[in-house]
Amino acid sequence: MKIVCLGGGPSGVYLAISMKIHNPEHEVEVYERNRADDTFGWGVVFSDQTMENLRANDPVSAENMIGELIHWDDIDVHIRGEVVKSSGHGFIGIGRQRLLDILYARAAELGVKLNFETEVELDDLQTRFADADLIVAADGLNSKVRNNNLEAFDCDIDMRPNKFVWLGTHQRFDDAFTFIFEETEHGWVWVHAYQFDKETSTFIVECGPETYDAWGFEHMSHEESAETCRKIFEKYLDGHDLMTKSAHIRGSAWINFPRVLCHTWVKDNIVLIGDAAHTAHFSIGSGTKLGFEDAISLAQHLNSGEEVKDALVSYQDERELEALKLQSAARNSMSWFEELDRYLDFDPTQFTYSLLTRSQRVSHENLRLRDKDWLEGVEKWYADRAYKAVGKDKPAGRVPPMFTPYKIRDMELANRVAVSPMSQYSAKDGLINDFHFVHYGARAMGGAGLLYTEMTDVSADGRITPGCAGIYTDEQMQAWKRVVDFVHGHSQAKIAMQLAHAGRKGSTKVGWEGYDMPLDEGNWELIAPSAIPWDDGNQTPREMTRADMDRVRDDFVAATLRAEQAGFDMIEMHAGHGYLLSSFITPVSNRREDEYGGSLENRLRFPLEVFQAMREAWPAHKPMSVRISSTDWCGEDGVTPEEAVLISKAFVEAGADIIDVSTGQTLPVHKVNPVFGRMFQTPMADQIRNVGHVSTMAVGNIFETDHVNSILAAGRADLVLIGRPHLMDPQWTIRAAAEQEYHGPAVQVPKQYLTAFTQLETNLKRAAEMALNA
Repeated sequence: MKIVCLGGGPSGVYLAISMKIHNPEHEVEVYERNRADDTFGWGVVFSDQTMENLRANDPVSAENMIGELIHWDDIDVHIRGEVVKSSGHGFIGIGRQRLLDILYARAAELGVKLNFETEVELDDLQTRFADADLIVAADGLNSKVRNNNLEAFDCDIDMRPNKFVWLGTHQRFDDAFTFIFEETEHGWVWVHAYQFDKETSTFIVECGPETYDAWGFEHMSHEESAETCRKIFEKYLDGHDLMTKSAHIRGSAWINFPRVLCHTWVKDNIVLIGDAAHTAHFSIGSGTKLGFEDAISLAQHLNSGEEVKDALVSYQDERELEALKLQSAARNSMSWFEELDRYLDFDPTQFTYSLLTRSQRVSHENLRLRDKDWLEGVEKWYADRAYKAVGKDKPAGRVPPMFTPYKIRDMELANRVAVSPMSQYSAKDGLINDFHFVHYGARAMGGAGLLYTEMTDVSADGRITPGCAGIYTDEQMQAWKRVVDFVHGHSQAKIAMQLAHAGRKGSTKVGWEGYDMPLDEGNWELIAPSAIPWDDGNQTPREMTRADMDRVRDDFVAATLRAEQAGFDMIEMHAGHGYLLSSFITPVSNRREDEYGGSLENRLRFPLEVFQAMREAWPAHKPMSVRISSTDWCGEDGVTPEEAVLISKAFVEAGADIIDVSTGQTLPVHKVNPVFGRMFQTPMADQIRNVGHVSTMAVGNIFETDHVNSILAAGRADLVLIGRPHLMDPQWTIRAAAEQEYHGPAVQVPKQYLTAFTQLETNLKRAAEMALNA
């Protein structure tokens, strides 16, 4: 094959090396616009695993790298005069220029033709390189080839707001990857620093756009900018200067990070590789890793015997998912630094934990494997605060965050796990039955601190389906009282009732007969803030009058009073998921032109009126929560996460104690662009909690013990709702206790099940040991 590689960075050169290793007959040329000894970065970082991949692919260049590598295991975090150190992280650093020298030498040795100081124009692709079998665009994040045809490569480029500058220093941060957070007269500025050779360290300075503007970095020369940064971080530099290699950048040396995501990597005989196809934020140090792994994969497929066009498709199929996973982690990490202000009031211990787990690649138990003593210190810190908050002494032994107490008004929860509201569609005329008694009883005995009922409707016409539960008659109240009495008599769980009205999403079939599909017969009239049907096949609701609002408000109050009669410990008003109160809040379903539509203040007016009436009817010593959809997943056309902070604060000011933070379901899924994934709604709970200073519950695809402990310890929420996992396994929380060998007061195992708990704990421990030794 005749291959032209555009770009002499690590990914392009390593592809050339890999192709010649597979077949010395390949004709490979690399074209680089700069000199061989020009490099504008300082050091690069990757993991031990990446080094093993390189060794397996080309032992010769790998061995040459190994002698140059700087290793470190620790991370140091400097904030507010304190240093928090954790270990076991396993990084490798090498100078970018030294890495390129090794790769250039190896490529030349294998017969790759290297062309430096050679500018390639777009016209060359059809003229000068017309006889090439393959053109590899390895021309970096500002790829000329990609940018010339963004549509063909289906490319999104998102320029992020924070500013950063790459600097170097002879101060050797030789004992740890170092983060430094410094409060200045113009705002917070921070550093990512790591040593990459015996004498030099990379020193990346970052700040938000407001701080950048206030310092005037835009108007400084590159040298002035470096000197200003030196003065800011003088006490960490031991008299060393900060050096710049940014002469190639016009204007300010500071840049914004472009998040590049291409959905198509191949066009005709052109293929993207490395940063040309995808970028990963520098805060997780994986750009070079991705480039190397792209090169290895592409070379393997091109030498597999497949036709070139099929090999290119196979290459993208293999690498795109891996790149997306890393980009997702990088996005989480990048967002953490962009939203740094919300965490700066954290205690240094929790701040560091939040920093270390920011990408979601590092979890609670992963930190235990890395540095057990440090993590147990975090757990002790968290447990001490939690027990102090409820006026108790922490019990002896290790207490995971999920098994710490939490108090809301006079209601004290034994632990921070709650069973999420989940509709069962098994009631008749709103009346629950023996199924519900067994269902809730089993989950109450499963160990969670708080048990929610399914969405329980305040009127017959407020049901989603004929199978939905209600509390609009005394008979229904008595059936619920039977459940509540069992929960209180056979567990230490508290039980909360979620109250709702389905609005325009009502009069549909039960879920397993057709989700959101209207009934074949027996439909009832629907009401909503505006006469907009849920979807094309659904009934058009009647726009509510003031009399309708009065009736609905009174129905919520009557249901609240019945919930108190039944003995519930807590109630929740459902103002999410597109049901009646939610459909007032979101502009996608509220097109009213009176005082209940238009501005957010107006759209909140009726939901707040209902809530305040409920709060007045509910005993003052008992807590209330509100479930909201914190985004409609349709951008500025609907509720945004920023607006959700204001919504949450409005309910708290009206007397809500905690916000149950969900998302979406305000429009049919085919009309929106939700971002699903594990813990996908937790960032919104985090934002509401730490920007709005509101207590929150996280919910949504949280299914592992690790998830729960990570969310709590990082300060992203105060309680964690477990839905489908607790639906499938009623004993989920008890299983989590066995998994963590927890025997404290936060989880009450029914005495009838104690021997089974012991066996479960033994089996889980054995399975974990076998997995570790596999």
